[in-house]
Formats: sequence, C-alpha cells, structure tokens
Amino acid sequence: MLALTSVAFVRWTTSSLLVNGARLLQTTPVDLAARKGTREKARKAKVKKVVEKVGFVRHDLRKKGKLNIIAENKHINDSWKQDPKDNCWVSKYYKWRVYSVEEAINCHRESHHPTVYNLPNAPLYAHVELNMQAEKVTRFVDNFQRMVAIQHPFPHGENRNIIVFAKGQEPLQEAKGAGASLVGGLELIKEIQNGDLQLSEYPFVLAHPNILPELVVIRGLLKKNKFPNPRSGTLGVNLAEMIEKYAHGINYSAAKDEQQKDFGSIVACIGTLEMDEKHLENNLIALLKDVNTMRPKREGKFVTRVLLKSPPSGENLKIDPFLYIPAETTLTKKSSKADAVAEEDDDVEEQPQVASGAA
Repeated sequence: MLALTSVAFVRWTTSSLLVNGARLLQTTPVDLAARKGTREKARKAKVKKVVEKVGFVRHDLRKKGKLNIIAENKHINDSWKQDPKDNCWVSKYYKWRVYSVEEAINCHRESHHPTVYNLPNAPLYAHVELNMQAEKVTRFVDNFQRMVAIQHPFPHGENRNIIVFAKGQEPLQEAKGAGASLVGGLELIKEIQNGDLQLSEYPFVLAHPNILPELVVIRGLLKKNKFPNPRSGTLGVNLAEMIEKYAHGINYSAAKDEQQKDFGSIVACIGTLEMDEKHLENNLIALLKDVNTMRPKREGKFVTRVLLKSPPSGENLKIDPFLYIPAETTLTKKSSKADAVAEEDDDVEEQPQVASGAA
C-alpha cells in the first residue's frame, strides 16, 4: 500500500503541469461552485405560501365559470309527450297546455283579482326563448338590444328622455311637437363639448342627417350604441316617428345563457292587465315580428317558446307564437340556384331536338 504522502504527491502531480519548466498550469475543473439560481430557488422554497381566505359564496355562484357537464338542456321539447285527455292531469307526464293570448290574459286577471293578489293593473310580460345557433355549429347569434314601435302605448316606468340634434327650424319644431326632451343644433353640440350639459341624463340620442358631419365631434363623448345611426333607427328624416317609437315603444334585449350558448331569452313588458285583449295581442305581435327580423340564415326555429307571465303570480302560460310568425324558414338561395341549373339542363336537352326536327 502507498503511504499518504505518496498519494498526495501523485494527486498533486496529476493536477498540475509544468509550462516551460517554471509556471504551473491548473487543469482540474472547478465543480464546487453552485449552479446559477440555486440559492434563489432555495430561498423561494422556504417562503410560506399564504392561503387567502375566501368569503362566503352562494351555492348558485360556486360553479360559475366552470364547465357544468351535468347541466340540463334548457330547450324544452315536450312534443313526444301525449296530450291530456281531460281537465285534470299531472303536467310532468303530458304536454304543456297551449293557451290563446286572450285566454292567458283572462287567467292572469283572475289571479290578480282584488280577492287574490289585488293587483288588477299588473304588468304583463312576454318571455321569449330563442335558439341562438348561427349559420355554423360553433357560432352563435350575438346579444342584441332593440326598440319596437307599438300601436297601443302604456306606462312603462322607464327613463325615456330623448335628445334630438338637427339643423333648421322645421325639423326642430317637428321634434319639439313630437315630445322630445331636448332639441338643438350647433349650440347644443358646443354646450356638450364645454361640459355644460351631461348626456348621461338622456338614454336616447336621435339626429337628422343634415347635422351628422357636425355631430362627429362629440362621438367620443357618446357611448358606442348611443351615436345615431340608421341601422338602429336613431338617424333619419322622420323625426316625429322616431321620437314616438323611442318614447312609447317596447325596449327589449336578448342575451345568451352563460352555460348553454345556444339558448337565449327575452323578457319584455307588452302592457298591463287592464288594457284591452286585442291591444295586448297587437303589442305582442309587434314584438315577435321584430324579434323574427334577427333570425340567422339557417333552417330551423329561431323562436322556440313564448310564455306570458304577470308577477307576483308564478303562472307560466304558454302560447303559440307561430300563429303570428313563421316557425321555420327554408333557405331560398340554394333552391333558386338549383332551379336555374335545372332550367339550363332543360334548354340543353331541347336544343338537339329542335335541330333534329329542322334537319
């Protein structure tokens, strides 16, 4: 066995070399230094993780934002169920009864009689359920908000202050006579620019096309959906008709469900129970026809179900909306193209017969 001194000598001789007989050159790798960032990682590992305490969350909000696989389909289809055979049945096992609009109104009037709820002039709401599926399976109709002109106005209890911009005495006088809250031209625009007038008090902004170039200056002060445009019906020549629509019409909005994107709903007040049945029915027809204009370009139903409700009663009375609007639409473009191709084929077939007859 080698002595310790000889082992140390051998190790020393292997770890250094003589350069030109005088200078030592170190050749052993420096492997004792820690890797970069090791100490920082060690310090982070020692830090205690503080768990933030979450306050009380309601049971219906605990699963918000998470995928709910067990959620039921909100499109109710009871066409496979049988019709009730008498006037007493368990609604779970039979189809929903379909009322006429007049019958539904009279049923709500009975429940709101002075001997029951004692609210004879309660508001009547139409709950419209929609299939928000767009042209493609992965696309859905965007949420929309619209105003419907109705023939029979009613007290809606909303802030309907209307500001109208126009140039010239005739359109300004027409707007004043129609019931606009505030009417003006260039001077009114300057007041808004200087901050003397707050537009938050006026939920609806209407304008005549002759003042549109000057109105662009305050576009930034108006919200995106408040700036007048012809698509929403807030820009036009007939100011009296526009003011009547936004002052007394039905304001409604359609929104998709957070969990089920192809399901949308609309809740709109169509009048009060003391109004005439025909007047309420006409308001409902105007609402359904306006909703049907937002139908996507696909086959199938857009409006799936309509219920009439009148709080505080919990009765949901189903009506048939397809008496007033078409249930399903078929795409006409494809059929027209097919007809054109068929006509061309018929012409091609007839041409040789004429030529053979001439020969």
